[in-house]
Amino acid sequence: MTSTSATDRRTALHQRHIDRGARMVSYAGWEMPIQYTGIIGEHQAVREAAGLFDLGHMGEVEVTGPDAEAFLQWTTTNDVSKLAPGAAQYALLPNESGGAVDDIIIYRKPEGSEGYLVVVNAANHLRDVAWWQELRQRRDDLDVTINDVSYETGMVAIQGPKAEAITAKVTDDDLGAIEPFHWAPGNVAGVDAMIARTGYTGEDGFEFYASTDDIAAIWDALMEAGEPEGLVPVGLGARDTLRLEARMPLYGQELSDEISPYEAGLGWAVKPDAKDFVGREAMVAAKSDPARRKIVGFETVGRSGAPRTHCKVFVDGTEVGEVTSGAFSPTLQRNIGLALIDREYAGVGKPLQIEIRGKLIEAVQVKTPFYKRA
Repeated sequence: MTSTSATDRRTALHQRHIDRGARMVSYAGWEMPIQYTGIIGEHQAVREAAGLFDLGHMGEVEVTGPDAEAFLQWTTTNDVSKLAPGAAQYALLPNESGGAVDDIIIYRKPEGSEGYLVVVNAANHLRDVAWWQELRQRRDDLDVTINDVSYETGMVAIQGPKAEAITAKVTDDDLGAIEPFHWAPGNVAGVDAMIARTGYTGEDGFEFYASTDDIAAIWDALMEAGEPEGLVPVGLGARDTLRLEARMPLYGQELSDEISPYEAGLGWAVKPDAKDFVGREAMVAAKSDPARRKIVGFETVGRSGAPRTHCKVFVDGTEVGEVTSGAFSPTLQRNIGLALIDREYAGVGKPLQIEIRGKLIEAVQVKTPFYKRA
C-alpha cells in the first residue's frame, strides 16, 4: 500500500473517512483508509464489540439470463447448482493451468428475482470481468448476460459480537432469519438494501449492498447507533490482521494464478466430481502432484519482529518456501503467519525458521485458524 494517487477512485464514504482523521492509502486503484485511531485498537474493537468497514472498493458483477447457472458452473469451481434462492457460496474463478484468477462469493438472488450477484476482489475486478467476457465469447451457445455494477453499488460491513444488536436498532427486519452465507432484501436506515451474512474477520456480522447514492445513510445510522456500544470505523490494516487470525486467504498472497486451491487449503471449494469447469483437468492434476506445496500456519518462538510476506522459510538450513502473510496478532499477543512450503516439511508441531531482517527466527507450525469465536 502506498500514498494516494490522483488517479485513485474514491468511495461514496471518502469524506466520512477524512472527517474522522483516517490515514488514506492507495489500494487496488482506490483511495482507502488503512487506519483511523490505530490498527490494534480497531482490531480489538471488532473482537470485543463491533467494527464498521467501507467495502465500496469491492467489485460486484451481475450474471443473469436463462443460462446464468450453466455459465457459472463452467466458470467457477464450486457447485452452483446447490445454491437455493437467497443463498451464497464461496468459490474460485479458475484459470486454465490449475490456479485461480480470483476467489469470489456468489449470491443467488432471492425468490422473485432471477440470476446471481458475484462479489470479486477489488484488485482483480477488471481482470475478472475481462476473463468472464472472454469465456462468454467461447460459449456463444449460452444465453447469459454479464453486467459489471461495481461503480453503482456501495457496500459496508459491520462485524463483531455486537453487530446484530447494533444493526437491529436501524432496521425492522428480522436479522436472525438471515442464516450465515445467505442474504435477503431489507430496509436499513430507510434505505432499501440487500443484507448478507458472510464476513471476513472470523466474527458474526452483516454486509449491506445499496446504491452508492444511499450507502452513506446506512453508514451514518450504524455509526450513530453503534458508537455508544463500542462500534468504531475500521481500516484495511485491522481488516488484514483480523482475516489472518481467522485464516482467511488474501488473493495474491495465499492464492494466485500459480498457487492452486489445493495448495491454499481451499480444495473444499472445488467440485471436479460434480461438473466440468475451466481448467478442471489441470486442477485435478495439481491435487495429485507429488511436488505440491502447502499453506501452513506458524507462530514464532521468543522475541522477534513480525514476519512479513515473502520472508524466506527454512528447515535445518534448507530453504523450503516463503511467508505469504504475517503479523503481530492483537488477540493472541504473539507473532503469527501463513507460509507456503514444500509439503514434506508440513505438519502441526514441526519446526521452521523464518528469515526476518536477516536473522533466522525459530517458529513452530500450529493448527489454524489461529482464532475462532466461541
